[in-house]
Amino acid sequence: MRINQFIASASGISRRAADRAIADGRVYANDKIATMGQLVNEVDVIKLDGLKLALPDKTTTIIMNKPAGFVCSRDGQGSKTIYDLLPVELHTLKSVGRLDKDSSGLLLITNNGQLANRLTHPSFAKRKVYNVFLDRPLEDNDRLKIDAGITLDDGLSSLELRKLKDGRSWEISMTEGRNRQIRRTFAKLRYSVLKLKRLSFGEYSLNDLAEGSYKIIE
Repeated sequence: MRINQFIASASGISRRAADRAIADGRVYANDKIATMGQLVNEVDVIKLDGLKLALPDKTTTIIMNKPAGFVCSRDGQGSKTIYDLLPVELHTLKSVGRLDKDSSGLLLITNNGQLANRLTHPSFAKRKVYNVFLDRPLEDNDRLKIDAGITLDDGLSSLELRKLKDGRSWEISMTEGRNRQIRRTFAKLRYSVLKLKRLSFGEYSLNDLAEGSYKIIE
């Protein structure tokens, strides 16, 4: 695996933070300064800031019902983070398919790299289901535009919509997962998403898990 992936899996920091540590010369592989993109495995001796890193002996995955108002990063920069809801022994786990601060619902948090890849890589096309509540009823012609696909700065956004109540509440299914994609799609048509909650992600569902709670599934 690449050394930034090793560091992220062993320490719990993000791959981006691992890249910064490598660039700053804080990482050693077998007593030599590590290089960006270097390939390593579990028999190599990897040190970060002088401390030897080791991959976890077992994988752990949890489902959380994330409340709105919490960010998924460790450094909340003044905001509450999902790690405030977890015991310290689970702080090395990382979220898969993040939810933004204002969104709630199902969040998978794991140190299982294979699972994370299987859930997020586009080739697997894992379906995600959300409930959204808009600031005003969705007009029929705008519904047709979304059905056809909305062009965003990073490509076409394809959402499947099912009306729930009065035109403001919708169930949305999608197999993509670009940053704030649902909110940006509706914003393109001058709607605001007031509430967004993820109900399922691939084979995992929120079911009756209480908001702010989590359960270990492996």
